[in-house]
Amino acid sequence: MKPVEVGVTGYDPSVVTQPAEQLRYALWLDWGTRVGLVVLVLVFLAYGLGMTTPHVPHSRLPEVWNLPVSEFLVATGLPTGWGWLAHAHRGDIANLIGIALLTGSSLLALLAMLPLYARRGDRLYVGLGLAQIAVLLLAASGVLTAGH
Repeated sequence: MKPVEVGVTGYDPSVVTQPAEQLRYALWLDWGTRVGLVVLVLVFLAYGLGMTTPHVPHSRLPEVWNLPVSEFLVATGLPTGWGWLAHAHRGDIANLIGIALLTGSSLLALLAMLPLYARRGDRLYVGLGLAQIAVLLLAASGVLTAGH
C-alpha cells in the first residue's frame, strides 16, 4: 500500500484500505474499552447507590484519606498488588475491575492479531507481538515494583 501524504490534492479517503491486523486491533480495542467503561459506570452506580457493601465504611473515609499509603493499607486491611481481587465484591474495590478491563484491552487486542500474523507467516511480527504481550504481563505482575 502506497503511503498517502497529507494535503495532497486528489486524495480520496474512500480509496484507502486498512490492513486486516489494524482493523482487528481497532475492533478489539474498541470493544475492550467500551466494556471497561460500562463496567466502571455500573460498578460506580452500584457503589454510589449503596447496592454494595464497601470495604472501608463511608464513616471511616475522612479518617483514612489523608494517611500515607503504607498507613492507609494497615488501617483498612487492604492488600497490595493483585490481592484486591479477593475484595472485588466490595463496592469501593470493585471499580478496579473496570480499570483492569480498560488497561487489559490492549493485551487482548494484541492477542487477537497474532493469528493473522501467523497465518501470513510473518514470524517477526508474531515475535514482536509476543514480546509486547510479555512486557505487559510482566508489568502487570508487579514483579518489577520497587520499594514494596
